[in-house]
Amino acid sequence: MRSSHDAVGTFAAVDLGASSGRVVVGRFDDGDLRLDIVHRFPNEPVRVGGTLHWDILALYRGMLDGLKAAGPVHSIGIDSWAVDYGLLDADGALLGNPVHYRDGRTDGVADRIKDLYDVCGLQKLPFNTVYQLLAAQPTAQYEAARRLLMIPDLLAYWLTGEIGAEYTNASTTGLLDVRTREWALDLIGELGLRADLLPPVRHPGSTIGHHRGTPVVAVGSHDTASALVAVPAEGADFAYISCGTWSLVGLELDHPVLSPRSRQANFTNEGGVDGTIRYLRNVMGLWPLQECLREWSSPDLPRLLRAAAAEPGLAHVVDLDDPLFLPPGDMEGRLRKAAGLPADAGRATIVRCILDSLALAHRRAVRQAQDLAGRSVSVVHLVGGGAHNELLCRLTADACGLPVLAGPVEATAIGNLLVQARAAGVVAGGLDALRALVRETQHIVRHPPGDSGLDWDTAAARLRR
Repeated sequence: MRSSHDAVGTFAAVDLGASSGRVVVGRFDDGDLRLDIVHRFPNEPVRVGGTLHWDILALYRGMLDGLKAAGPVHSIGIDSWAVDYGLLDADGALLGNPVHYRDGRTDGVADRIKDLYDVCGLQKLPFNTVYQLLAAQPTAQYEAARRLLMIPDLLAYWLTGEIGAEYTNASTTGLLDVRTREWALDLIGELGLRADLLPPVRHPGSTIGHHRGTPVVAVGSHDTASALVAVPAEGADFAYISCGTWSLVGLELDHPVLSPRSRQANFTNEGGVDGTIRYLRNVMGLWPLQECLREWSSPDLPRLLRAAAAEPGLAHVVDLDDPLFLPPGDMEGRLRKAAGLPADAGRATIVRCILDSLALAHRRAVRQAQDLAGRSVSVVHLVGGGAHNELLCRLTADACGLPVLAGPVEATAIGNLLVQARAAGVVAGGLDALRALVRETQHIVRHPPGDSGLDWDTAAARLRR
């Protein structure tokens, strides 16, 4: 991992998740990487006039506070979730708080639009940017807009004054051609949308501009793109699960898979760092558990997980990809009804239902990805917050019949930092070299598929009926 340059550097990763944000400082010192989370802040959506918004100014303030706490750094990189955006007017001012992807304004929009898969290669999700824009099209805000910026690009614009669209996040919009990696102008025209809103595409590793003299560098600004950089894989025969509020489950490929079977299975082809394709499915992830914990006023999670581990396995399962579980509110009630839970079922039963169901969803996506891409894998790498959840990791290994390597938890921030460090010449090499550094410096836990006696095949068939 050493380069001909000074192999010492300090970088700041701004990592925004759906429920919280943080600023992580990474210190590279001659092949070593040390992390320091210098600031955490909440990400709490706000409902105004019936519309669910992101509180983007609070996020910006949290980012600034974190960068202040970080002290002097070589550069700054920003990543966040995908699909959401802000609109700027002719003066460069933001036209209202960005709308949250869980808002209901896109209900039914995707069903009215022709299939876009041949051009964009994206999984059909009701909140994709293209559907959000079509929902916003009749509004005065859309009419007044002059530029569209994805969330990381908007924050980078406020830091630097520079406008652009980072490739990995742009690839999630449904407006980028998956083959050319540029805006799909013909498609945008056919949909009646405005191509003039879309800024030039930039790629990870390029310098966006400067904030008070410090370079701001484009990273894999879609958090999954950054997380995949930090998957500690050896070779190419791996599947990955970036597990948090969502589980992004799939393979890393050189080319998109655009077959009719891939479209029917609802697999997506999103852009990755170094020209890779993230071939994956969005699975509901830990969102149902997070919502239940919120409704239960944040109980002792480790104790709840121990109790869930003692519950009978696969006694109650649901299809977590059902749109029923997408909105916030009364998650426990929806789970109870969908799983047919008895009235006296306790919280541990509900948690076990969620984790068994999520392991089944992981199994389905891993197996489908291999089949559709014509590639077999020997291991599953599970990174992100879900790597903390030992029960989920064990269940996923059992369900997939493959070893699960859990960690690093901070994969997104690490991938963000690695791209910055490479741009600065502090580390060198391609993804294999970056991943070798992760293996050498981060804690990874192996979960072999166990002899649990659980019948995952029957449970999977039960859900298909």
